Amino acid sequence: MKHKTTRRKKYTALCTALLSVAVFAGCAGTPTGSGNTENTTTSPAGNNTAETAQAEQESTAFPAFTATDLDGSTVTESIFAEKDLTVLNIWGTFCGPCIGEMPELGEWAKEMPDNVQIVGLIIDINGEEDTEHRDLAIDITQKAGVDFTNLIANADFAPILKDVIGVPTTLFIDGEGNLVGDPIVGADVDGYKTFVEDYLNGQ
Repeated sequence: MKHKTTRRKKYTALCTALLSVAVFAGCAGTPTGSGNTENTTTSPAGNNTAETAQAEQESTAFPAFTATDLDGSTVTESIFAEKDLTVLNIWGTFCGPCIGEMPELGEWAKEMPDNVQIVGLIIDINGEEDTEHRDLAIDITQKAGVDFTNLIANADFAPILKDVIGVPTTLFIDGEGNLVGDPIVGADVDGYKTFVEDYLNGQ
């Protein structure tokens, strides 16, 4: 058990380090595009309709996870079932545009409809022992007046984070835990709001 835990910690540390390098290079203040064709799966020719539908469903499902938030509470993917739509803002403590949009996100969270929530996902806290970045994230959110949940990324998020090319990146997840719409890369609170409004109007 100890060997397995150590291996998991090393994997988490490696994922975090690689991701931090990638997103640091891609940290952007303005949107760089919302389309992401990697989120779609092309089924091989000859598959029947049921298999195709299953593949499409699997390709859009957010992975199961167990994570800790900045308050030390344990959070799982069941958080998505609490609302019809979750805005997942992926950010890092090193990213100026991420920090810059935080106060506006905090205000927006307080004005959201009852069936919508925003959740943050911090990608550069390297496990429980990384108190430096955890304390920095707490300081950033407190100064911004942010009350919404902020999760600390771990290896469970690797299937999602492998496609993140820069931060902030914002994803949208429905109440069934499925990704909806396209990711928005770059600080674009107006864009997030427009998507939420259009999504709710389309229900």
